[in-house]
Amino acid sequence: MFKHILLVLATIIGATGVNGQWPGVVLKPISVTGLPGLQSYVYGTHDGKWVIIGGRTDGLHRRQPSVSFADAGNNKFVYVVDPATGTSWSASLTSLPVSIQEQLSTTNMEFHQRDTILYCIGGYGYSATAGDHITHDKLTAINVPCLIEAVVSGGPIAGCFRQISDPAFAVTGGHLDRIYDVFYLVGGNKFTGRYNPMGGASYTQEYTNQVRKLMIHDDGTTLSVTQLPSYTDATNLHRRDYNLVAQIMPDGKEGLTMFSGVFQPTADLPFLSCVNIDSAGYVVNPSFSQYYNHYHCANLVGYSVTGNEMHSMFFGGIARYYDSAGVLVQDDNVPFVKTIARVVRDGAGAMTEYKLPVEMPGYLGASAELIPAPGVPRYENGVIKLDDLTSDTTLVGYVVGGINSSAANIFFVNTGTESVASTAVYEVYLVKSGTSGIDRKNEQSKDGLDLAVYPNPGDGAITVMYNLRKGGDVTIAIADVTGRELWRKSVAGMEAGVHKVRLSISDQANGGTYFLTVTSGGQKSVQKLVLESH
Repeated sequence: MFKHILLVLATIIGATGVNGQWPGVVLKPISVTGLPGLQSYVYGTHDGKWVIIGGRTDGLHRRQPSVSFADAGNNKFVYVVDPATGTSWSASLTSLPVSIQEQLSTTNMEFHQRDTILYCIGGYGYSATAGDHITHDKLTAINVPCLIEAVVSGGPIAGCFRQISDPAFAVTGGHLDRIYDVFYLVGGNKFTGRYNPMGGASYTQEYTNQVRKLMIHDDGTTLSVTQLPSYTDATNLHRRDYNLVAQIMPDGKEGLTMFSGVFQPTADLPFLSCVNIDSAGYVVNPSFSQYYNHYHCANLVGYSVTGNEMHSMFFGGIARYYDSAGVLVQDDNVPFVKTIARVVRDGAGAMTEYKLPVEMPGYLGASAELIPAPGVPRYENGVIKLDDLTSDTTLVGYVVGGINSSAANIFFVNTGTESVASTAVYEVYLVKSGTSGIDRKNEQSKDGLDLAVYPNPGDGAITVMYNLRKGGDVTIAIADVTGRELWRKSVAGMEAGVHKVRLSISDQANGGTYFLTVTSGGQKSVQKLVLESH
C-alpha cells in the first residue's frame, strides 16, 4: 500500500496570512448513546436526524489477507441518530433481501442524497453469495424519512429500499455527486478477492480511470439509470480514496473538485494535483499542489460572493506531508495526520493551501464524514453561503466516526490493535471572532515546484529534484541562516517537466542548517537543508 522507504524533507512554509472570508473553526465533542465506532460508511439526513449505513466497525485494514476486511468487521445494522438529544436507534439488515443486505454491509460505497432519497452505489466486502470479497454492481435507493420512521418506531424497514444492477455500478473508493440534474460517479476502482499487499495473487484491481455520468430516473416506485458519455483519463483520473467536494466555480456555476487520492500510476504515492469538473468537462489544475489531507477525510465547503472565493476544508486523515513547528515534513510512508487545512480558490481560478492553527484532537478524520447541520444557509449543492452567516458562532456540522489511530505510522506493524473505528462525534462551529491564531499559507502549494532534496540530512553531496510546470530559466541557490549565499547556479531555457540535479557544497559548508531555493518565473520553492559535520 505504502512505500517502505522513509524520506523526510523540511520545507519552509510561507509567510502567515489569511485569504478570504473564512471564519475560525472550533470542534466540540458530544456524546451519542448507542452509536458504535464506524468508518467508511454512508449517511443520509432528514429533519435533523441521520441515517448511517455500511462501513466497518474496526480500524485500519490489516495487511494479512486472512484478516483484512474480515466479514466480522462489516457493519450490518442501520443506525438513526438524533444529535440534538444524543440518542440513537438501530435495526438489523437481516430482514432485507440478500442482495441489499450484502451491498449495504460493505465499505467505501459511493453515495449521494437527492431530496429525500439516498443513492448508494458499489462498495467492497465479503459476499456469501459469491463466496468471495467483491465490489458490488448495485445501486440501492433508500427513502430516508421512511427508514428513520421505521427504525425509531421498531417497524419493518424493507419497504424503504429499492435496488437495480449494472456492471457500471461496480465501483468502490470513488465518489457519487451531482452537478445540477446529472450524477457523477468519479474515480474509484473495482476490487475482487482478498486484499493482499504481501505480493500474493489473491485479488484483481481495476481502476475506472473515469468520470461516469448518469441520469437517475426515480418516480418513487420505478428506478432506472441512463448512462451518458464518460470521461476517461488513465493518468489524471486514476484515483481512489480521495476527497470529492462540491464547488461554486469562478463563473458562479456548480462544479466538483477531485482532491489528491491514490495511487499515482508510476509511484505508490498520493497525487498532489487536483481535477476540476463541471458540466462542460474536466481539467487538471497545473499550478496547484495539495500537500495536506491526501486520503478521504471529513470535509467542509463554503463560498463567499465577496471576492468570489471558494473554501474547501479538510479535517485530519492521512497524508504524505504534515507540519512540524512551521516546517513542512515529507513522509513517504504516508502517515495519519492531525492537520486541518483549507484550499482557497479565487475569482481567477487560482488555488492556494492554508494550514489552520488548530488540529484534530488525535490521529482522526480518515474515513470520517462531516454530516451537515440543518438550518445553515447553503447553495443547492450543499456549499455553505459564508456571506449569509449572521451569527458570530454557527454550528455547521458534525465530524462523525472514522479511523482513530494510536500513532502516525502503523500500517507495517498493524496487528489490529493500533487503530479502531472512532466512536467520537464533534460539533463543528464557524466562529467569526475571537479565534486563536491565523491560517498559515503554504507558499509551495501555489505555483510550487514539488521540490525534493535528498539525502537530507546529508554530507553536502545532494540531489535536487523539482517539477517545472512551464518552461523557462531556473536558478538554484543555497544560503545559510543569516541569508549569506554560498552557492548559485542558473540555467536558461529549461523545458517543462521533472528535473534532477546532483551537486556538492561540502567545500562551502561544514555542518549546520541551510536553505536551498529553486526559482523559475513565478514559481518558487524553499527547502530546509541540514548538513552533517565533516
